[in-house]
Amino acid sequence: MTASTSASGRAVAGNVIPFERPPVRQSTLVRSDVAHTFEVFVRTIGVWWPVQPFSGGAERVRDVTFEQREGGRIFETWDDGTMVEWGTVLSWTPTDGFVMSWQMTPATTEVEFRFTALGPALTRVAVEHRGWERLTESQLVEACALPGGYSGGAFAKGWAHILGCFASAAGGEVSDELN
Repeated sequence: MTASTSASGRAVAGNVIPFERPPVRQSTLVRSDVAHTFEVFVRTIGVWWPVQPFSGGAERVRDVTFEQREGGRIFETWDDGTMVEWGTVLSWTPTDGFVMSWQMTPATTEVEFRFTALGPALTRVAVEHRGWERLTESQLVEACALPGGYSGGAFAKGWAHILGCFASAAGGEVSDELN
């Protein structure tokens, strides 16, 4: 059996291409201009992020820090000073968006946030969480703050909830009919 390379650069046997799990995608519309929306996201993440249950420390979390630069860290700080890193900024393009590694899963995945101006006071915020092929089948079921993991749709529900909390903090979420 000969090996070749897939489009993703991974070796594959014969003509079999490895299954790549689809990314989780969610978005929301925020009643705010794109610059303000982006700033609220990165500067006040420790205020609006629902640390219960979407963090490592839950009720122990006292702050979430976003170092706003490529190579910057996103991390939570607990009441005893413990720091738990969520990820690292891989790409930084204010006010368009950023890409970060996501270390809150058993294997590191990747999360991209895009901020798109739809009008002077309307912004679409979209998240794409990808890299699920790095996790085993059992990790895909377990790897989430909500029951069901990736396989059960918990990440889609989780990102929708997180974006809803953010939209409220940034200026108000636009009704679901417009999403």
